[in-house]
Amino acid sequence: MSRIKDFYHSAAWANCRREYARSRGYLCERCAKIGLIVPGVDVHHRKRLTPANVDDPSVSLAWDNLELLCEACHAKEHEHHKWRVDAEGRVQL
Repeated sequence: MSRIKDFYHSAAWANCRREYARSRGYLCERCAKIGLIVPGVDVHHRKRLTPANVDDPSVSLAWDNLELLCEACHAKEHEHHKWRVDAEGRVQL
């Protein structure tokens, strides 16, 4: 398994993702900015994780690098990729 996939299966990411989502009231941050109440399901890294930065907690676990998104907003963010990360942090091809 790649280091990035390993990270997304780690307890550290599961804990970070859970606490971040809770801190945002489980609502999509982008939708909330325009007055919509939509459940957030994906904790998204603003700065994309790479093999070079995945082991750096100031990138991979830093809340200022995270954003809670609904499925639609997350899909828009990753529409140029052939993969996505589900609500459980699993990479889906």
